[in-house]
Amino acid sequence: MPKLLFARPPVDAEEERQIRKLADARHAPADWIMRAQMIVSSRQGLRTSAIAAKLGCHMQTVRERIERFNAKGLDGLGDRPGAGRKPRITKVERGRIIALARSTPPGRLARDETGDLIAADEGAPPQWTLDGLTAAARAAGILIARSQVRRILRAEKVRRRHTRSWATSTDPDFAPKGPRSSTSTPTRRPRPR
Repeated sequence: MPKLLFARPPVDAEEERQIRKLADARHAPADWIMRAQMIVSSRQGLRTSAIAAKLGCHMQTVRERIERFNAKGLDGLGDRPGAGRKPRITKVERGRIIALARSTPPGRLARDETGDLIAADEGAPPQWTLDGLTAAARAAGILIARSQVRRILRAEKVRRRHTRSWATSTDPDFAPKGPRSSTSTPTRRPRPR
């Protein structure tokens, strides 16, 4: 027969106040609120099966949380460090990839002080592609795959820069484009029969 398990009595009034405040909170992490409610219910004399039914979780979860609280106090309410898979790239590397995607590609044409169009690296692409970003990140020492670059950019809502057509020219014979044609096709009227 399993032994009865209850939360230990509070060490001091401050701990009791913090547990009750957390159990009644609305703007705290939901998992912390639920764990504090387990402790409060246990101190009120409810058994683990009754607490599990009340909170909609498994009895073993309640037992584990009460045991962790009894051993570590308030620190036992949080998640254990190291849970989950470790990220392959650091936040600093992630930030460098995002900054790279927002930067001007080395092959993009730009006007110099004389008005001529030149590129920093004429062999480089004029706009960022996933392959280009991946190659640039690897050249910077970040070991990353193309699919991971794509996921990072989508998660951060970073759009790769696309080339823009130039609208003005220093050439005196330049003729600007005329008005654009309509993008919609006119509807046909049915033929009379």
